[in-house]
Amino acid sequence: MTREQYILATQQNNLPRAENAQLYPVGIYGWRKRCLYFFVLLLLVTMIVNLAMTIWILKVMNFTVDGMGNLRVTKKGIRLEGISEFLLPLYVKEIHSRKDSPLVLQSDRNVTVNARNHMGQLTGQLTVGADAVEAQCKRFEVRASEDGRVLFSADEDEITIGAEKLKVTGTEGAVFGHSVETPHIRAEPSQDLRLESPTRSLIMEAPRGVQVSAAAGDFKATCRKELHLQSTEGEIFLNAEKIRLGNLPTGSSSSSSSPSSSNSRQTVYELCVCPNGKLYLSPAGVGSTCQSSSNICLWS
Repeated sequence: MTREQYILATQQNNLPRAENAQLYPVGIYGWRKRCLYFFVLLLLVTMIVNLAMTIWILKVMNFTVDGMGNLRVTKKGIRLEGISEFLLPLYVKEIHSRKDSPLVLQSDRNVTVNARNHMGQLTGQLTVGADAVEAQCKRFEVRASEDGRVLFSADEDEITIGAEKLKVTGTEGAVFGHSVETPHIRAEPSQDLRLESPTRSLIMEAPRGVQVSAAAGDFKATCRKELHLQSTEGEIFLNAEKIRLGNLPTGSSSSSSSPSSSNSRQTVYELCVCPNGKLYLSPAGVGSTCQSSSNICLWS
């Protein structure tokens, strides 16, 4: 620093100050300061209340690192324990229970499960109500748990039962409104098989034949009016050790004086046939007596 610069600096510091200079205070005073302290105190109280409420909510809702209450968030999804209530629709990809407990879906009215496609259209619906269980879909199937074999399937065209045995245990049996096609019908062991049509006809048809057999019992055909055995091209073959025709009418000869006394002593009869095919009995004689007893053919 040169001498001239030192002299100039010394003279500036020794200059007299003005006597009338005014001093202005710096800061917040009065009611502004009190309002500021009040707002700071109010903010502090609000923060404390919010912190206390947050801690109370975390404690009541049982918030943890894994989830909230009975709801646990795992790597595979969400795990829900205990009884849960859903007030709005639930959209999930898969629902399953624990290995040691069943899965129970409960509702005061009904439980409805819907399936939709990518366009949101309804493709399948299962409704479990108080009166019925309804399934609405294109095809309904019930499969076996072991091999996945179809046990029951139903669609608009047909109903298929794939079980090895169809058992009907109702007292009234099974009622079919239309035709029934089956290769085999049998009853339980030591039980009777009965096919009945209470008010209409019972028809059994097969292009290659109908076979009815009783291996260890009797075969009976009973009707109220007439029993017809008809073969259009073949023959009717009766093969048995004994063939019995009961309740055949007995013709009487016009020359017989006392038919009642002769019938009581008669033990051998001749089987005769009318021109219309009716069978009747005629008392046997030395020769054929059918011609003399043919008056019974006039009554038929």
